[in-house]
Amino acid sequence: MDAPALAAVFVVGLLGGVHCIGMCGGVVTALSAGSRTPPSWPVQLSFNFGRIAVYALAGAAAGAAGSMALFVGDVLPVQLALYLFANLMLAGLGLYLLGVTRYIAVLERIGSHVWRVVRPLTKLFLPANTVPRALALGALWGWMPCGLVYSILATALVTGDAVHGAAVMFAFGLGTLPNLLFAGALMRWLSARRAGGWMRSVAGAMVLGLGLYGLAHAGI
Repeated sequence: MDAPALAAVFVVGLLGGVHCIGMCGGVVTALSAGSRTPPSWPVQLSFNFGRIAVYALAGAAAGAAGSMALFVGDVLPVQLALYLFANLMLAGLGLYLLGVTRYIAVLERIGSHVWRVVRPLTKLFLPANTVPRALALGALWGWMPCGLVYSILATALVTGDAVHGAAVMFAFGLGTLPNLLFAGALMRWLSARRAGGWMRSVAGAMVLGLGLYGLAHAGI
């Protein structure tokens, strides 16, 4: 996957992260649970590194699965099916961010089954007041059901390569980083200016455009 495509995925994470802003308070609470002081920057960065590392591993797995799928039957139809699937997922994500559909909620309900197993383990690392504990907690938090993550995983799948799939999810994870690092300040800023609506619309229009562009160039 080339640099412009990775940059686009990064921007999707940056703007689409508005969808996940509600969980940011939970992240901060989890990091400082049982502690009288807010989490330090090394702790916050470690938490997010663990989270992004899980995204990258999931992207590598998706890319590897995509490469194996190419060996099933006739290559071209399988490639086309994966390509259409990835762009339909992006288009659906864009429509969700625009408030047209709630398909992401369906994806998150499916992922919630895994989260029920993982969530009790997070208590082992609270309070996450050290770098190792924050790193472990972040790795577990990366399994939280998120339709935004699942949609970009479809793009990692269509790369057909573990390294490229990991790169897609790593770029996406970096895009979500500012939202989570500055969650408190960002939420106050959005609240004061009521900017959340237009930012979500911009994100939705951009992601929908990427999906429609891909579908238009599917070669059907």
